[in-house]
Amino acid sequence: MKETVLQNYMQLKTEVYESIIPKSIEHAILSEANWLGRGNLMSGEDVGFFVEVGDIVYMDYGQAYLNEMGYQHFGLVMAISEKKALVIPMTSNAKTYANAYDPESNPEGKKNLFPLPGIIDGLCKKSVLFLNDMKFVNTARMIEKKAHIDVKSPVFRKIQLRIMMLLFQNPSVI
Repeated sequence: MKETVLQNYMQLKTEVYESIIPKSIEHAILSEANWLGRGNLMSGEDVGFFVEVGDIVYMDYGQAYLNEMGYQHFGLVMAISEKKALVIPMTSNAKTYANAYDPESNPEGKKNLFPLPGIIDGLCKKSVLFLNDMKFVNTARMIEKKAHIDVKSPVFRKIQLRIMMLLFQNPSVI
């Protein structure tokens, strides 16, 4: 039985890799290699990686379903609990940034998207957060710190308020 399950898995995996868009196959294989090397770690601390709330990290989200962040992207650490971090995925995609809600410049924008103001020190492009894609992850998924947003800054507070609005569907929180 174990051999049959393994054979079925390998066949399915082969079919998947053969059908993945060429530019995504590298990300998929790299993600699997990251998981093989780090998947058994309790946290990033096991490899000397320490993270703080407010850090923007480059990390591996792993495989994703449609409309989820997957593979290697940046993320903003919003909280830490029991060796896991609550991370909001982000992108520097200009079209996504342009679609993000802003009460002044884009009041009709998507409220699940939070545009970070300007270019954050340590990054090279404007970025936008996918608020509805945040999740707790093992910090072993994190590869490198790239930047930091002070948790006492107005920007960080605005992100927290938008999360509350999104979670509780209360527009008056904005």
